Amino acid sequence: MSSSGSLTCGPSRLLVTLLDAQNATVASPDRSVSIAIYNLGRDGATPTQTVDAEFVWGIEGQRGFYVAAVTFAEAGEWGAEFTTAVGDAAAEKIRMRFEVKTSSPVVQIGDPAPASDTPTAASVDGDLARISTDTNPDPAFYQTSVKDALAAHEPFVLVFATPKFCASAQCGPTLDRVKAMAGDYPDVTFINVEPYVLEFRDGSLQPVLDTSVDPPTLTTAGPTREWGILSEPWVFVVDVAGIVTGSFEGVITESELDAAIDAIR
Repeated sequence: MSSSGSLTCGPSRLLVTLLDAQNATVASPDRSVSIAIYNLGRDGATPTQTVDAEFVWGIEGQRGFYVAAVTFAEAGEWGAEFTTAVGDAAAEKIRMRFEVKTSSPVVQIGDPAPASDTPTAASVDGDLARISTDTNPDPAFYQTSVKDALAAHEPFVLVFATPKFCASAQCGPTLDRVKAMAGDYPDVTFINVEPYVLEFRDGSLQPVLDTSVDPPTLTTAGPTREWGILSEPWVFVVDVAGIVTGSFEGVITESELDAAIDAIR
C-alpha cells in the first residue's frame, strides 16, 4: 500500500497493488478488490467503511494498482482487510496495519498552493532538454511557472515527475497519461516539474548528488521541498483561488483527473 506518510485524518486516497509469493504482481483488470477499513484503536471487529477499489494500469499491461477513496476519523493505528477474487473463484483475504497521522509534510487538499518558481521554456531559451527528462515533452507543460499561474489566478495541474531518474519507475507513465488528457482542457494550465536538482552536462540533464549522505542520493529540488513531497510522481490540481483541490500520489486514473479538473473549471 502506497502512502509515503500521506495518510492523515479526513478523506484519503489508498493506492494498493497485489503480489504473489514470488513478489510478482497479480493485480489485473479481471481481479476485484474490496477494502474494509478498521479503527483498531476503538473497534477492531467492525469496519468503519467498506469500499470497492478501482483498477488502473500503472504501466500498461505490466503493473496494475487499485485506487480507493476512504476517510479516517482520527489519527492512530488503523487496519485494512482486502478481499480479492478473479471471476467466480474463491475470494482471498489479506490484512494489514498502518498508521494514520494528524498531519503530513505533503501539501494537502484545502491548503494554499506554494508559489514555487518552477523552470519554464523561457528560462532556457526554449531548449526543453535543459529542464525536462521527458523524451517527448509537451511544450505547453513548460510555458508557465507555478508562481506565475497563481499570480494570474489560472487553474492548473502540476505534475512532479522525472521520467529518467524516477525511483518508482512510474513517472513516465503517469506524465504520459496527464499529457494525453491535457488537450481536452484548453482553459487549464498544465505544468511538469522535475523533482530533483539536475544540471545540463554532456548534452543531457544529469543529477546533482547529495554527498552529505552515504551512499550519495538524488538532491530534492526547491519546489519538491516546498510541496513536501516524499516520493514521485505526484499530481496536484489547483483552483483559481490558489487552493489545492486534488492530490494524487503515484498513479492517477482518467476518471480521477477528469473529476478533479471539472471541479475547478
